[in-house]
Amino acid sequence: MSKVLILPGDGIGQEVVIQALKVIDFLNANFNLGMTLEHGLIGGSAYDVTGSPLPQDTLDVARKCDSILLGAVGGYKWESLLRDLRPERGLLRLRAEMDLFSNLRPAILYSQLISASTLKKEVVLGLDLMIIRELVSGIYFGKPRGIEIRNGQRYGFNTATYFESEIRRIGHSAFKIAQLRNKRVCSVDKANVLEVCELWRKVMIDLAKDYPDVELSHMYVDNVAMQLVRAPKQFDVIVTSNLFGDVLSDCAAMLTGSIGMLPSASLNQYGFGMYEPIHGSAPDIEGKDIANPLAAILSVAMMLRYSLNQAHLAFKIEAAVNAVLDKGYRTLDILTEGGMVVGTNEMGNLVVEALV
Repeated sequence: MSKVLILPGDGIGQEVVIQALKVIDFLNANFNLGMTLEHGLIGGSAYDVTGSPLPQDTLDVARKCDSILLGAVGGYKWESLLRDLRPERGLLRLRAEMDLFSNLRPAILYSQLISASTLKKEVVLGLDLMIIRELVSGIYFGKPRGIEIRNGQRYGFNTATYFESEIRRIGHSAFKIAQLRNKRVCSVDKANVLEVCELWRKVMIDLAKDYPDVELSHMYVDNVAMQLVRAPKQFDVIVTSNLFGDVLSDCAAMLTGSIGMLPSASLNQYGFGMYEPIHGSAPDIEGKDIANPLAAILSVAMMLRYSLNQAHLAFKIEAAVNAVLDKGYRTLDILTEGGMVVGTNEMGNLVVEALV
């Protein structure tokens, strides 16, 4: 028996989570999944009700659960709030409080969607890489930070910081996952100009001695951005810092045709995870029944695989998504010539129908 906290969040997060819940309900009813659900608030929707983007009740429930399924947070509505009250601050705090330091972002191109990618077929066909982003340290959390008046003008500053132990544990995560894949890790930094990255590289080199079966390489982040567009299949596992991982994972997502296809996992050292599509709340398409729910549904598959020891059911979900794509059903973001357009709700129903 597992307990999962459902946090739909804001915008299309609420719409795609509904579709993911259909899958969970079906698995509970037909495959003895044994998952019980708790529901909570986060982000802008939480602020509207409680005055906080992460209510204490949500955090308390999270600590009693085995994992979290999140939709998305943010939106134009809350952009004028004080920084600490904005939806994104609630998400950052939740990651930090649960120590979700290892962010797994796969970029997989489904063969049915080859024409949805803007890159040439031969460049992306068969793409399957994993970006592992350190998630609770780095420049997003470093201090001092702020905006001040200096020399008569506004001055903004942030601090990029990493302890050796923080680099070491995300490195362990990357090497262990590489051992289950093609045994190659590319560590991404900017060691030529940043001392924090110089330390990052030294720690990764030292850590690699514990994994002699895994090949370690290094690349500067600007080069990786170029290589992801030029020859993305050269990568197996990419491990990098919070900021660089944020940027590179979105770049890699678009190689697959749509950011609406990609799930993610954020794990702590005990196997607890938060699972979410990597897309945002997309307020411009909220309520139009056109958001792609497949990334949210595939996030459930990642949850089953990485936190709940139910890999066989993860395979069933992934097979169902493939079956729906094989039949030509597409939301607008992945529409290709000859595809049949369906909405958010219908796509969720089709995946459930394909579960066997």
